[in-house]
Amino acid sequence: MNCQAQWRRSLFRTAIAIAAMAALGFRSQLGRADADPWTAADVIDPAQLARELAQATGGARPTILYVGFRALFKGGHIAGALFHGTASTAQGLAELKTWAAALPRNTQVVIYCGCCPFDRCPNIRPGFVALHGMGFGHLRVLMLPKNFAADWADRGYPIEKGL
Repeated sequence: MNCQAQWRRSLFRTAIAIAAMAALGFRSQLGRADADPWTAADVIDPAQLARELAQATGGARPTILYVGFRALFKGGHIAGALFHGTASTAQGLAELKTWAAALPRNTQVVIYCGCCPFDRCPNIRPGFVALHGMGFGHLRVLMLPKNFAADWADRGYPIEKGL
């Protein structure tokens, strides 16, 4: 294995460890494992989103927003996705809100993370709550049950690397 591959593997493991620690802290603050702030209608699965993106023309494409950790975004994200802060941190939420403040509230937005199993993600719930609280009425959550790699990248859906 070359040095660059070893570095990427080390970076990925570090990011996963950080995500797991943050997830444990977030879940203890939440108090209930079933306290999702969205409805079933607000959830989209990977196959459905991939179809939407492939069929989108012009302004019909939803804004895809990654709300997880910057290191994971750099390693690979949904093609065309944006990063505007890690939603599990106060600074990240502030960045997210500042960016979102300029958007029309009827913008189609899909948020996702994929840092760890969905039910333990420290980022997706605060990101949804923040954007929903700002009045975004067309806000959906991408359901990645295991993680981004297993539920999106390994299925061959389009990805990009870097910022």
